[in-house]
Amino acid sequence: MKPELTLHGRTLTLQRYPVRQNETLQAWDAADEYLINTVEAAPQDLDPARPILILNDGFGALSCWFAQHGNVTLVTDSFIAKQACLANLQDNALPAVNVIDDLSALPSNPQLVLIKLPKNNRLLTWQLHRLCQALPADCTVIAAAKAKDIHSSTLKLFEKHLGETKTSLAVKKARLIFCQPNADLAKPLPEPLQWTVPEHGISLLNHANVFSGESLDIGARLLLEHIPVRPDLQDIIDLGCGNGVIGIKAAQLNPQANVLCVDESFMAVASCLQNACANLANPAQLRAVANNCLDDMPAHSADLVLCNPPFHQQNTITDHIAWQMFCDAKQTLRPKGQLVVIGNRHLGYGEKLKRLFGNVTVIAQNNKFVIYQADK
Repeated sequence: MKPELTLHGRTLTLQRYPVRQNETLQAWDAADEYLINTVEAAPQDLDPARPILILNDGFGALSCWFAQHGNVTLVTDSFIAKQACLANLQDNALPAVNVIDDLSALPSNPQLVLIKLPKNNRLLTWQLHRLCQALPADCTVIAAAKAKDIHSSTLKLFEKHLGETKTSLAVKKARLIFCQPNADLAKPLPEPLQWTVPEHGISLLNHANVFSGESLDIGARLLLEHIPVRPDLQDIIDLGCGNGVIGIKAAQLNPQANVLCVDESFMAVASCLQNACANLANPAQLRAVANNCLDDMPAHSADLVLCNPPFHQQNTITDHIAWQMFCDAKQTLRPKGQLVVIGNRHLGYGEKLKRLFGNVTVIAQNNKFVIYQADK
């Protein structure tokens, strides 16, 4: 049975996407319900001529609920969240919602902004800067999250970068933040962070939501030392590319190869493309796209897949993303192609890879990480 959200006499069927085998997970939480109930209980009518902005809607629950009001824009950095929203809108035969990424221009004169707090405070700060530049004084701003994720420091960010802030009582372990926009606080957007990896001669720009955007993570540092170098490599994929450092190094080491970088974060893709221009003699050697792992990639189209899998989706710790990456990589690799994966020792990727590929070897390890090579 598909999960149903029933509030105020309306029922929507909302599930997480992509749907995994034998799993039907609801696409909302108590914070979504609290936001919906609060807006629906407000006495003022919404003006259909003015936009409603929804930020960081995980699987489209808020976008679907308010779609009936028209003129709704979802702002998200997640390709998966975008696809989930579009799928849930279609499943419920709802009006279209405009979906844009965080680097696109916001619609003018919004009347209501609903925010699900992102996990990354750098992204939240960047979004608050943008909103302060764009919101009229009469715009209502309400943010929501689990009560345990709203700290005094969170409220201070709203106060500092957007306007006067207050918070609600907790309901079902969720809490709301109410903020009154103050244009006098408007400042230029924070610049993307930049730093170098001097031992590899690479300089990196990182937009606000890029994983490990403040320094090179130690897993990537180890993987950089073990990227295959072979003249027969023609097509290389950096799967879960982040800022693109692995794909860029692979391109430098294999100048004859085409490199495709893939991430579900639009900010990661933008960072990757800018970093390719800054670090490659031929930036056209590298492409970057937003995708859900390797969905719709042609089979037998790559010689090498490099992968540093995430082990969380939004706030949920999970290994299903790594498993999907491994399955997609096997389908995309040519015969005798290779998947090179790095992971924390405790995650046990070796056993998963053996179940898929059979032929798996450890090519490097330290006290925290293991690099596996799986041959198709």
